[in-house]
Amino acid sequence: MEENLELQNEENELYEHHHITVDKGQEMVRIDKYLQMRLEGISRTKIQAATKAQCVLVNGRPAKANYRIKPLDEISILLPEPPHEFEILPENIPFTIVYEDDDVLVIDKQPGLVVHPGHGNYTGTLLNALAYYYQDKTDKSGQPVQAYLCHRIDKDTSGLLLLAKNEESQAYLAKQFFDHTIERKYNALVWGDFDEGSGTIVGNLARSQKDRRVMAVYDDPEVGKHAVTHWRVKERFGYVTLVECVLETGRTHQIRAHMRHIGHPLFNDATYGGDQILKGTTFSKYKQYVMNCFELLPRQALHALVLGFEHPTTHQHMHFESPYPADMAAVVDKWRRYSQNSQSL
Repeated sequence: MEENLELQNEENELYEHHHITVDKGQEMVRIDKYLQMRLEGISRTKIQAATKAQCVLVNGRPAKANYRIKPLDEISILLPEPPHEFEILPENIPFTIVYEDDDVLVIDKQPGLVVHPGHGNYTGTLLNALAYYYQDKTDKSGQPVQAYLCHRIDKDTSGLLLLAKNEESQAYLAKQFFDHTIERKYNALVWGDFDEGSGTIVGNLARSQKDRRVMAVYDDPEVGKHAVTHWRVKERFGYVTLVECVLETGRTHQIRAHMRHIGHPLFNDATYGGDQILKGTTFSKYKQYVMNCFELLPRQALHALVLGFEHPTTHQHMHFESPYPADMAAVVDKWRRYSQNSQSL
């Protein structure tokens, strides 16, 4: 048997992608039984959920649950959310629920909240908060309720985040992320003005060789992962611009790295150089004005504004919009008034 495991761990996608070529001498067995034997630590329930969500392909076509594998079959399986490296302990951390039913949970994440435990953030995350929220709850079959990640957004990015409440829903939603059919719109305040009203940024993203904390854009198609960001000007304030970004792919720090790449770092994005005065006058009054803006918004000016998806059970299109949190609303309004006053002089 040949197996190739591709681990995707991105801003908006979190899954394992396996490619398996069945041995010539393999006997015919049900595909869920075969995959359970081949994929260490993966439950048969999770495999069956992936099959139902059409996340298991045999020779390029979705496999039925009762399919019996044949020698030399080419199997592709998408499994959402690899197992956590850390134990998720319940913690009483407030968070905002926008929508919840038996299958999905939509959260409006506040800035400063890490989505899940990792190196440097072992506690105090959204998953810890959800473990506390669901610790005494059971679903309609009497099983403990659990939240499953479908994607992530950065610690200091605010806005809408989608989670599943069972493995079948998670697999169904993960496939939408994998197929790039999820509707995602972000608003960002960036440095500088634009000659055009809209555009598209295409550039492979990978960890910078100089600083592993930062994503860099590479022209070499063999380096990094394909990434596409569509942008559109919403409001021009002169020295900064409010843009809408639509993600075609969902790579780590995609908007932040892509906007810096074209010379427009996000306002107050310390990681990508946006925490400096990059446009404007040399007057001390202006410098103080920008510093006041930085104090009002002590993070990158990025908000996940729109989220849309097909519901895993009803198959209806779900659409959500999130207003700016107070810090971003205050800074956008401050720049709007600054621009209006400058034009009136």
